[in-house]
Amino acid sequence: MTLLAEERCIPVKTDLDIISARVEGRNLARELGFGTIDQARIATAISELARNVVLYAPEGKVTVRAIVSNDGGQGIEVVCEDNGNGIANVELVMQDGYSTSSGLGMGLPGTKRLMDEFEIETKLGVGTRVTVRKWLK
Repeated sequence: MTLLAEERCIPVKTDLDIISARVEGRNLARELGFGTIDQARIATAISELARNVVLYAPEGKVTVRAIVSNDGGQGIEVVCEDNGNGIANVELVMQDGYSTSSGLGMGLPGTKRLMDEFEIETKLGVGTRVTVRKWLK
């Protein structure tokens, strides 16, 4: 996979930052040629990830970038990193319906369903990094 020059990094601390990250991701998706439905999926995934930063960490960031696969396919990669407490039980938080905030969001399982690829790295006391990718069809 190759990273293209186009990359946007949005610091996340507040609800307004969630909106900024969502807008940047949707704009990049549109520029890359994603249709409106996939743009909405990408923006929703970014909202879910950035909301987790606001809820569970002092701060973090969302990075959106254009990518190219080894076979030449184009896509978008979203990396959401925070310096929170980390996730004690990844299997539990990846279960549908699980919530620690009693929110109505789709959470990490919903984010995984919206995107083509999903990776999570977490370390207790250090933070969490979630990477998701969507490929142009």
